[in-house]
Amino acid sequence: MAGGCFWCTEAIFKRLKGVEDVIPGYAGGTRENPTYDQIHGGATGHAESIQITFDPKVISFEKLLKVFFKLHDPTTKDRQGNDVGPQYRSVIFCHDEKQKEIAEMLIKDLEDSGVYTEPIVTEVVPYTAFYPAEPEHREFYERNPNSPYCMFVIDPKITKLYKEFGEDTKKEEEI
Repeated sequence: MAGGCFWCTEAIFKRLKGVEDVIPGYAGGTRENPTYDQIHGGATGHAESIQITFDPKVISFEKLLKVFFKLHDPTTKDRQGNDVGPQYRSVIFCHDEKQKEIAEMLIKDLEDSGVYTEPIVTEVVPYTAFYPAEPEHREFYERNPNSPYCMFVIDPKITKLYKEFGEDTKKEEEI
């Protein structure tokens, strides 16, 4: 899935019980093995994404999507906060028809609930390929906790995760 900066989404999802691995990378574009610089140049069509490996006996795909929708703004096209461009768009890359049905049902439920005043623009598309990001992007939050981006953008999202989904989160030593 893609919900803005992959540093944020990696830091959030790796804190959930049942999530075994989170890899930042690129999906949804046209070039094989793109680089960070290439996707930010806009020529490849990729979004900053994460690939999540999870145990469905511990956490469901639907719960992952609920966290996804709660911790980013699915109503802004090609943007999350100050991060602007198609590489920051909101996308769910579905591996099968069941995931697509769950994603579309959840979007419909959210739209019907009135939680968001603007329409949800999250794309729901078939998974085609995922390319891991360069090593310096992996575990960025853990390696750079004092960077301004981590303190002002990621920390509030993690605080919100613990507040909204505390029972679903790992203990700090399990991360």
